[in-house]
Amino acid sequence: MSTEAKGLYAEEFEIGKTYTSQGRTITETDVVNFAGLSGDFNVLHTNEEVAKKGVFKGRIAHGMLGASIMTGLSNQMGLFDGTTIAFLELTIRYKSPLKIGDTIHLEIVPEEYIPSSKPGRGIVKFLTKLVNQDGVLVTEAPWTIMMKAK
Repeated sequence: MSTEAKGLYAEEFEIGKTYTSQGRTITETDVVNFAGLSGDFNVLHTNEEVAKKGVFKGRIAHGMLGASIMTGLSNQMGLFDGTTIAFLELTIRYKSPLKIGDTIHLEIVPEEYIPSSKPGRGIVKFLTKLVNQDGVLVTEAPWTIMMKAK
């Protein structure tokens, strides 16, 4: 079994470049499983009759489900495979509802590389965006990640 890092090292990310994931459709199963896992059975996510009378006119997926899927999509891209040391900071801004049936993708833009005083590591600040099939920004999340450096 190889333990060779396949992801990008901290200084290898191109500042300002947009890295884009494949798409993924949000399903009923995703919402039900996330409600069970998180314990969040809010009627916005679990009761169509109540939710359709609300501001979104129907059930929506959990915002935290979208944020969790963002990390999964980033890992599927391979950018962080074996080069992540620690996820240091995350801010989540919910811009639009995440709907069941939306096909979303992740956009990752490295904004800053900060070399560490310790050898073999650095900090990279990213702006990540979860975008739906219509180009609507669903979630925006600045990430700060400690990465391996060469």
